[in-house]
Order: sequence, then C-alpha cells, then structure tokens
Amino acid sequence: MSGITIVEPWLWGAFVAGVVVLLILDLTVLHRKAHAVSIREALIVSAGWIGVALAFNAWFGYRYGVNPGIDFLTGYLVEKSLSVDNLFVILLIFQAFAIPSQYQHRVLFWGILGAIVMRGTLILVGAGLLHQFHWVIYIFGAILIISGARFLFSSDDEEQVGEHWSVRIVGRFYPVTKGLRGQHFFTVEDGVRKATPLFVTLVAIEATDLIFAVDSIPAVLAVTPDAFIAFSSNILALLGLRALYFVIADLVAKLRYLKPGLALVLGFVGAKMLLSEVFKIPSWVSLLVILGILSTAGLSSWYVNRVEQRAAK
Repeated sequence: MSGITIVEPWLWGAFVAGVVVLLILDLTVLHRKAHAVSIREALIVSAGWIGVALAFNAWFGYRYGVNPGIDFLTGYLVEKSLSVDNLFVILLIFQAFAIPSQYQHRVLFWGILGAIVMRGTLILVGAGLLHQFHWVIYIFGAILIISGARFLFSSDDEEQVGEHWSVRIVGRFYPVTKGLRGQHFFTVEDGVRKATPLFVTLVAIEATDLIFAVDSIPAVLAVTPDAFIAFSSNILALLGLRALYFVIADLVAKLRYLKPGLALVLGFVGAKMLLSEVFKIPSWVSLLVILGILSTAGLSSWYVNRVEQRAAK
C-alpha cells in the first residue's frame, strides 16, 4: 500500500474507523426515526459534513504538505460536483417508485454506504493499476473525454428509471409487494419473504451509482494518483451526499448549465491525464480551473433564471 500513497498505514485504519463512527452517529442519533427532512435540517447537516471534510483537509495539508492538501480539496470538489448530477437521477428514481420523503433518507443512507464500499474498492484497484501500468492513465483520460461528451449531449429525458434493469433482477429472486411496508426493505407475508419497493429503489440507486463511478473514479485519479487522497476525498464527498440531496432536490432543475459545466470539468481532467507526459498541470492550477468552471455554471444558471423571472412578471 505504501507504494501508491504518501501516508502511513495507520491513517487508513484511523480514517475508516472515523467514517464508521460518523455513519453510526448519523443513523442512530441524527435520523433514528423516519421523518421528512426539512430544508433547514438538510442545510445544517450538509454544512456539518462539509465542515468535517474541510477540517480533515486542513489537518492533512498541514501534516503532508500544501500540494497534497490542494489535491485533496480538488478531488473533493470534483466528486461533489459530479454527485449533483447523480442526485438528479436519484430524484427521478424516488419519483418513479413513489417513495415518500420520510423514507428517502433511509434509502440514501444504505445506498451511500454501499457506494462507499464500492468506490473505495474501485479506487484502490485503479490506483494500483496506475502504479503498476502507467499506460492505464491514457485509458482513464479517454474515458473522461468520452464521459464529458456524453454529459454535453445527453438529455435528462433519456433516463428511464421505471424500467431499470435492477427492478427485473430483484423480481427474479424475490416477489415484490405492491406497496410500501413502512421503512422495511423486506417483509414476510403468508410465509413468503418479499421485497418491498423500498428495497427495489435501493438496488436501482446502487446500480446507478456504479454507472456514475465510471466517471468519478478516473476523474479523482486524474487529480491525484495517490490512493489515500483519492479514497478519502471521494468518501468524504459521498458522506455529505444524503443531506445535499434534500438541499438541492427542489433546486437542481434550475441549474440549467450544470451539465455543460460538468462536461468541461471531465474534459479538463481527461486532457490533464492525456497530456501528463508532455506537460504536468500544477495542482493549484487544476483547482482554480475547476472552481472557475463550476462557479461560472452556477452563476450563469442563477442569472438566466433571474432574467426569465423578471420577464415573466
């Protein structure tokens, strides 16, 4: 492990233990009972998760240097921005399966937990491949360029979550109840174990995250080949995803320039990978470019929406 990261082995265990503690706290204290999450609560929790990530970033940069600290912040920002588009698909999934807001946090919790395990494994494998076979960087770079083009030309209307293949897979193993059974994923009726629509929704979200990982894993490894920086920045971005969902669920449709912005981000980090042998872009330059792209996309969306609202009055 030491060959693909600058950190000591003990930090891996300490970081994973800290994540487990935070997840237990979130499940048993903050959301012990199923309830609809208010915008105020979501903002507070989301700010708390961002604060945890920034505090860790500050400590990490102090201990291991400015450049590793900038790499962590850039990786965190890239993953956070890509997650916004992922959240829109999750919103469509919840709508397709008619999941009430009070049960959405439970699905998101277990969905993000599964994503953490899956992303962590994929990052370690990807970092190992980059360390052993440097030419893999060109494959990752090409994936990001193609993904950027897909973001630029795809339409949200193309998402057909109601016919998601994961729904058919669950039906092959378990009968599915016609309605929800509270916040339970499974139930027993007439001696038969059945899956509920809540579990089907969870499977659909996990399958969707696997698809999004094709973009996010090469993206974070384009920022840094260091396994721990890629892993920790990705995981901390995912931890705040649940609260962020409730913050932007009603706002994401207004971010009309989000997809072009994400396309440019993916194109930039893909080009950075492909040109790594010719010209190495400094970490601080990557951070400023990505911040500039995302800020421009957000401010442009806000400005155009405001102009349209004034014209409609």
